[in-house]
Amino acid sequence: MILVTGGTGNVGRELVRQLDAAGADFRVLVRDPARAAAVLPAGAERVTGDLAVPATLAAAFAGAERLFLLTPGIGSDTTVNAVAAAHTAGIRHIVQLSSTNVLGDPMPAMGRWHHEREQIVGACGIPATVLRPGGFMTNALDWLPTIREGGYVLDPVGPGRIAPIDPADIAAVAALALTGEGHEGRQYALTGAEALTVAEQVAVISAAAGRPIAVRPALTEQEVVAARFPDGAPPALAAALVEGFALLRADTEGLRTDTVERLLGRKPATFADWCARHADVFRQGSAGQ
Repeated sequence: MILVTGGTGNVGRELVRQLDAAGADFRVLVRDPARAAAVLPAGAERVTGDLAVPATLAAAFAGAERLFLLTPGIGSDTTVNAVAAAHTAGIRHIVQLSSTNVLGDPMPAMGRWHHEREQIVGACGIPATVLRPGGFMTNALDWLPTIREGGYVLDPVGPGRIAPIDPADIAAVAALALTGEGHEGRQYALTGAEALTVAEQVAVISAAAGRPIAVRPALTEQEVVAARFPDGAPPALAAALVEGFALLRADTEGLRTDTVERLLGRKPATFADWCARHADVFRQGSAGQ
């Protein structure tokens, strides 16, 4: 039995879909049953609980042997709670979602938060596989408000490049690690194959959607934060975003790995592939349409 946390998010939804299609034995920990019903396959087993509330976890973890661990936010309490519940339930393998930010030298704030959670899992005594993806292709959906309202995207990184990865490819690696053997003790840095600037990404979106989309430099720290979180972010997260985007601006090559291809035996999806699947969203300018 596999227990999936974060099952309604970008990676979790794809993982649940892939596990369901493969006929795997799994259940999903959900905080909001109504939201889960709207995005998860009808046949997926769900159990209500919250990683922030340890008393709700026993039923979800009972009988599970493998855990996909996605802990939200910038703290580590939910990781501590999940590890404790995993020990009680006898979980034998954890697949943890982390970030390539832990590879930074010096390590940025975003990396330190993920690194702390990695350390908690690494010290718990349960064999683990750590997935360290770079930026998600789905982060482009954060640009929808300014595309909808003004036909433009705020660019906080200029010449900086990133090789965004499709969450479906992250999920495919997670599914492989959860259902296969030989992945314990491994750390996998996961990226797409193409290192793109924001302007190049916007050009791909524009072509897929068949509508002009301008690119406007983010000139203030507030605009830098708005490029990722249009509705704002808590101070610590906002400061980490400003730091992270500054580092990205300086990286004109972009980290790329061949890990997805080595593990899955195929190339990762391109940004154009992802945009083609989401063209209607950008054409209409609303994630909810």
